[in-house]
Amino acid sequence: MRNRILDKISTIEKEKKIKIWFACESGSRGWGFPSPGSDYDVRFIYSREQKEYLSIQDPELYLNFAIDDELDINGWDLKKTLLLIKKSNTTPFEWLQSPIVYKEEAGFKEELMAICYQYFNQRSNIFHYLGVAKGAMETIAEEEIKIKKLFYILRPLLAAQWCMEKNEIAPMTIQELLKLVPLNLKDLITNLIEYKKDVEESHIITIDSNLKKYINTTFQSCTEFAGSINTVIFEKDKLDLFFINKMGFDQR
Repeated sequence: MRNRILDKISTIEKEKKIKIWFACESGSRGWGFPSPGSDYDVRFIYSREQKEYLSIQDPELYLNFAIDDELDINGWDLKKTLLLIKKSNTTPFEWLQSPIVYKEEAGFKEELMAICYQYFNQRSNIFHYLGVAKGAMETIAEEEIKIKKLFYILRPLLAAQWCMEKNEIAPMTIQELLKLVPLNLKDLITNLIEYKKDVEESHIITIDSNLKKYINTTFQSCTEFAGSINTVIFEKDKLDLFFINKMGFDQR
């Protein structure tokens, strides 16, 4: 599959006449809890030729290629990516931490991630992750839940907790986030990750009562904390400079 993905990335570059700076795996494979049937969610950051950014018409800032049920590829223009970083959007924060990288221009990931840390907004990051978790929490009132749904609650909830407790960008992988969890629940979740590797994502499991309590308590504490702090508005100067340098614009 990796060779197929690399071939597709190369084809996209040629056909769309773009430069792909960075391409990685997102979704359950990047988050660290894949199932046998998990698809491949490839995400990339690209730029176009200089002249296209000098036109009165903005270039296309998003490219999507729904290849098949197994492979999904889409990407953001570098300009769109930087605009979202200015808003402290969690998505580029996560992409740049992905443990599965398909393509990277030398130093791009490290340089951009260093800038991301300067655009971390604790309030907006917590609320983003709580929103993702809440979307999946409607089913947790029951004793049973699809194993995929459980992890779609756990990972963003733990990311919100990380942002709250450490006041920094949350790690992408659930393995790193598990450092926050009490040992008994950490062992439980780790065993579920291993179990998930061998079952379909629709597989139904019974929620451990202690885990369920932890989820509800953490969601409530993160919500209350985020509501008590102020948002932050960032300047764009560092992002402008990054864009100008990467695109090779004359700064005179």
